[in-house]
Amino acid sequence: MAKYLRWMAGLLALVSVAGFAQEKYVLGQQYEEVTPAQSTSTGDKIEVVEMFWYGCPHCYSFEPLLSQWDAKKADDVELVRIPAVFSANWEIHARAYYALETMGRLEALHKPLFDAIHRDRKPLVNENAIAQFVASQGASADAFRQAYNSPAVDSKVERAKKLSRAYGISGVPSVIIAGKYRSSGSAAGSYGELLKVIDFLVDKERAGNRHVTAAP
Repeated sequence: MAKYLRWMAGLLALVSVAGFAQEKYVLGQQYEEVTPAQSTSTGDKIEVVEMFWYGCPHCYSFEPLLSQWDAKKADDVELVRIPAVFSANWEIHARAYYALETMGRLEALHKPLFDAIHRDRKPLVNENAIAQFVASQGASADAFRQAYNSPAVDSKVERAKKLSRAYGISGVPSVIIAGKYRSSGSAAGSYGELLKVIDFLVDKERAGNRHVTAAP
C-alpha cells in the first residue's frame, strides 16, 4: 500500500509539472495569434521571424542573445530577419539590410553595422553615410549604392512594409513564429524569457504538424 501511495504521489507530481509546462505561456499574455496567419518562406522548416530596426537599442541588446539561440536551434527551424518599416528613417536601414544581403555581405556586416550605430555612436542615417561605413569595412561603396537603389531591394522593402502591418506588431524587436504567433520582450517579460517563448511556440507548431501528418 505504501509503495502504491508513493507511486501515485510521483504520478501526480509529474502531472502537475506537465500541467505547469502547458500553462506557463498563455495566449493573450506571453504571446498572441497573428490574424490572419501569414504565409512563410522557409518550406518545411518552422519559420521564426525577427522584426527589427538597426536604430533600435532594444534590438541591439537582443541581437547577441538571438544569435546564440540561432546557433543552437533545431534543424527543422529557420531564423529569418526582416527589417520593420514604419517610417522613412526605418526604410533607410531596411534598404541597407537588403543591399548588404544582395551584395553577399550581410553576414559579415550585420553586427558591425549595429555596433557602429549603438556602440560607436555613428550617425548612419542616410545612404551616403552608410555607403561610407560599408567602404570602411572593405566593401564597395558603389556596389552598395547600386544595390540600395535596385528594383530587387525596392521589392524586398515593400514586402517588409506589408509584413510590418500584417504581423500586427507595435514595436521591435518582435518575433513571429510560423506566421501564426507573435511575441516580444515586453510580452514575455525579458529577452531571455522571450527565447523560451519562441521554443515553446516552435514546439507547439511542431506538435501541430505531427498531428496533421498523422491524420488519415
